[in-house]
Amino acid sequence: MLTLGLDVGTQGTKGLILDGETGSVVAQASHAYDLLSDLPPGSAEQAPDTWIEAAQSVIASLLADPAVKGNTIVAVGVSGQQHGAVLLDEEGFPLRPAKLWCDTSTAAEAKELSERFGRPVPVGYTASKILWTLRNEPQIWERTHSVMLPHDYLNYRLTGSLFTEAGDASGTGYFNSQTRDYHQEEMALIDPDLPRRVPPLRNSEDDAITLSDGGSQLFGLPQGTLVSLGGGDNMMSAIGSGATASGTVVVSLGTSGTVFTYSDQPVIDPEGLIAPFCDSTGGWLPLLCVMNATGVTEEVVSTFPGETLASLTSQAEEVAPGCEGLTWLPYLVGERVPDLPHAHGVLLGVGEGALQPGRLFRAALEGTSLNLAWGIDRMRDLGVKIDGVRLVGGGSKNPLWASILADAIGVPVSRLAEAESAALGAALQALWTARRSTGDNPRLHDLASPLIEMRDEPIEPDPERV
Repeated sequence: MLTLGLDVGTQGTKGLILDGETGSVVAQASHAYDLLSDLPPGSAEQAPDTWIEAAQSVIASLLADPAVKGNTIVAVGVSGQQHGAVLLDEEGFPLRPAKLWCDTSTAAEAKELSERFGRPVPVGYTASKILWTLRNEPQIWERTHSVMLPHDYLNYRLTGSLFTEAGDASGTGYFNSQTRDYHQEEMALIDPDLPRRVPPLRNSEDDAITLSDGGSQLFGLPQGTLVSLGGGDNMMSAIGSGATASGTVVVSLGTSGTVFTYSDQPVIDPEGLIAPFCDSTGGWLPLLCVMNATGVTEEVVSTFPGETLASLTSQAEEVAPGCEGLTWLPYLVGERVPDLPHAHGVLLGVGEGALQPGRLFRAALEGTSLNLAWGIDRMRDLGVKIDGVRLVGGGSKNPLWASILADAIGVPVSRLAEAESAALGAALQALWTARRSTGDNPRLHDLASPLIEMRDEPIEPDPERV
């Protein structure tokens, strides 16, 4: 039984094929893309059809893989970057590029909504993007029939149906995570017409959805293929890393950095720094998100032509912890935790030799790790127990970064064998949907956990470096 998982991210779309019988990933593919250029400061946007083209490319590559060719994909699951505002007209076509999670041009609107709601509304959330559109592009808002999230839009193109699910919807800013439903009063405070523009909620108890004729033609998959609900990338990463039951804490190092864990009840941070997300299995996913992670390390790579992540890591390993006094506050695109959307980064302690590639790269690893550790302390203050973490995402492939994180957080760090946990989680959710369609009804956690493997032994923190 083969299932396909897609992860539609900020820098590209990744996909994999999972063999549900053996738990092995039999094929992988990716397609890179960029943000739109020449936008005003703080703006971060992508054309939604960029994701469709990338998904077509990834699926075609996967189906052509010798390990897959000729076999039937029984179900598809989609993971998508959270918070993006995809505005569709009555015919289902995008009206403008999507403003993304890392867009900070709506900081004023986020501040105003925080005052209206009486609680923090982070600038990255969908709500501030809607208010910004209403004010700056009223003609676009007037034509908006549906407000979708990136993963919702992919599901729409696969199935022809408009819907969302509680996990991704809980990152909009107008969702009540405690009741797992839209917050009607807060939506009306943004715009009285917003409630009719949001997609209906579906949950795993609803009937399974299948690929539409249009979706089959668009993506080259057979008609009748099941489509799972999917979810936000953090929700799918939780499934792909085992954070679907209490006790597993996950750190994800992608364009953004996240820390999350499963909870069987909402975790509410009065300061709004830890997001009270729902997960995509019926529980909750308290989550810390920082905006600067692999983007900082990639900045160093781009600064030194001819260097690679591997060569810079090798040089950084020769630099003592602390980088001989060089400290990097890594806020290259503002920051969410702490809530500083207009902040810029700072290099402190620049002296002779400080800007050598290896030292600068280690400062980037230390700065991002310490920023994550600062947020993790906030989670501990809210009662989240953290005795060890699982590390996923592109940055998890770097053993030096894993070691620095272990020292910064002060707990063992385990790296997963499959770093692309969001794509894996989407494939696992698709497998669960396929199993349930046959009359079997396993718990998703029980189905997924045996298929999640560690890369190596846990990396222990060094007491002296801690």
